[in-house]
Amino acid sequence: MSKKSGRSKPANTDRQVIATNRKARHNYNIKDTYEAGLALMGTEVKSLRDGQASIVDGFAMFAKDELWLENVYIPEYGMGSWTNHQARRRRKLLLHRSELNKLQRELDATGTTIVPLSLYFRDGKAKVEIALAEGKRDYDKRQALREAQDKREAQRAMREANRHGRSAL
Repeated sequence: MSKKSGRSKPANTDRQVIATNRKARHNYNIKDTYEAGLALMGTEVKSLRDGQASIVDGFAMFAKDELWLENVYIPEYGMGSWTNHQARRRRKLLLHRSELNKLQRELDATGTTIVPLSLYFRDGKAKVEIALAEGKRDYDKRQALREAQDKREAQRAMREANRHGRSAL
């Protein structure tokens, strides 16, 4: 007889992405990423299921040993009534205490910040991927753009050379 694993359901890694913060990887050096749950109101969840949100201006900060997500825009639900939420309210991030302590130590020790990278649904629950990040200098951004452009040009040259059947060198 085979042993059963401790998990009753298979791990579902499907993510229904709602919003991404593409500028975060350009403006920050990402040191570490975490997946956090969000404490939301019912109308916020319905609005997210409609696929409307913006996390570009968002950031996370500690208040009384709790991590809060600030400045994330979730529009009011169209069919909501007086129970509707405010579009840019503070939302509590749900993490394990050990993860919160580690983030707090990192924030206190270095010049880092916490930025949201993506907002998505996993197994029907709203999650946000947050990153511990350091701000990039302008010359770092220009260098990263130059490296990406050089890499694209090299790939383009290799593709053209392979298409015509000759060596790229």
